[in-house]
Amino acid sequence: MQTIFYILIVIASLVLIASVLLQSGKSAGLSGSIGGGAESIWGKNKGRSYEGILSKLTTASAIVFVISALVLTALQ
Repeated sequence: MQTIFYILIVIASLVLIASVLLQSGKSAGLSGSIGGGAESIWGKNKGRSYEGILSKLTTASAIVFVISALVLTALQ
């Protein structure tokens, strides 16, 4: 049982590291200096965009990481 959660925590940590590193900053490139012109157009589909997918992936992997860590702590 513990082996499954150890594997989950390793996979979740690797996905979490990769997804955080792939995300761009809030003020990256020209979009940060323009400040919102394109964001209002693409705001509806943010969940389907690359940034939206990375954000959801980061959240999901963080939840899996925390739950796995809590379960591993409770099992010992």
